[in-house]
Amino acid sequence: MVLNKSLTYVILAAITLVPWNATAVNSYSLSNLLHKPKLNELADLAENLLVKSLLEITQGKNQQALNTVDELIHKIPNFKLAYLVRGDLLTAQAQHLQAFGNAGINKPDAVKDLQAEARARIERYLSNENLDKLPKLLLAPSEQQSHIIVVDTDKSRLYLYKNNGGSLSYAADYYVTVGKNGVNKQVEGDKRTPIGVYFTKPKLTQPLADMYGEGAYPLNYPNEWDSRYKRSGYGIWLHGTPSNTYSRPPNASDGCVVLTNQDIKTLAPILQAGNTPVIIANNLKWIDADSSESEKQSLQIAINDWLKDWKSQNTPQYLSHYSQSFSASGINFQQWSNHKFSVQASKPKVEIALSNVSMFAYPDENRKVVVVNFTQDFKSPSLSNKMQKRQYWIQEGTSWKIIYEGAA
Repeated sequence: MVLNKSLTYVILAAITLVPWNATAVNSYSLSNLLHKPKLNELADLAENLLVKSLLEITQGKNQQALNTVDELIHKIPNFKLAYLVRGDLLTAQAQHLQAFGNAGINKPDAVKDLQAEARARIERYLSNENLDKLPKLLLAPSEQQSHIIVVDTDKSRLYLYKNNGGSLSYAADYYVTVGKNGVNKQVEGDKRTPIGVYFTKPKLTQPLADMYGEGAYPLNYPNEWDSRYKRSGYGIWLHGTPSNTYSRPPNASDGCVVLTNQDIKTLAPILQAGNTPVIIANNLKWIDADSSESEKQSLQIAINDWLKDWKSQNTPQYLSHYSQSFSASGINFQQWSNHKFSVQASKPKVEIALSNVSMFAYPDENRKVVVVNFTQDFKSPSLSNKMQKRQYWIQEGTSWKIIYEGAA
């Protein structure tokens, strides 16, 4: 959908302190606005009617806007943003309305929160985003991972992608809330949302406070990369909203990613399976679906070479795949090397197979790091086991090296 850029500016002006009637866009047809792809019935309805009401206000059609927002409140009676717009419209019947949230001027912080929510929802609704593109991240799920979730904290948006035999396709996207103090969580209680690659656990079964809504799905924060940098805290979840609240402002959680109750219920079958990848990033960039293939292939070659050298029991060659900055379970590269030389001294014949391999790029602007998960089937004369493994590979120069390795 191609939108007149001036329309976008008018709608966004309507949620700042610019007067509502600053500009009229009488030439733009409302019907042109209402052709966005379906998200889910309630989420689509919320953003559809919200934007429609704001556009009607900018066109001076206040009664039509009031009818639209009344329809929205009837459908979603706990949508606080809709009540703010309705309050503005009722105030406008008696006096000149100066700006968005004029009716709630006695609660400036609450108005600012709702302005921010309106901006996030409208920017998404009016965007010309090509949903055939993918986030500029290496996203290569295993065959056991039916979906991938990517959160763009800057846009207050969660994107859901379906795994079609190794290729990804857009499935839906949802408005979300993140930490009160933004992102890049470092310490317990900082009310920030972490940036990184995480995996969901099944829904918590113990009774939870109403603030968590329809349910909570824990993420594995702090992960191995967080622990490396001594990031602390716990209880980072995907969860719903209180029963009296449809949605919360963009920055309102204690660090969790919060969806509407309808949206968390829609995602429940995917989340309940556990081990769903959730990549939390900031200010996503977008690329063509096949643009990351070369990076995926180069990393796959590095993994294959590492496995080949391990099977051969050529210890120096095997260790050449590890970074000098390697650390895991409290041991450094030198300690890891000593251990491997000891284990492989007798050069036992081993059989090793990897399956269900997945690769997810860490959203790190300063270096290329990829989280690699796989099932490892190991057999030797003295040991036979099958386990889930996780490695972090880092690009050093033109080579990929392992900087962490352990059980997943």
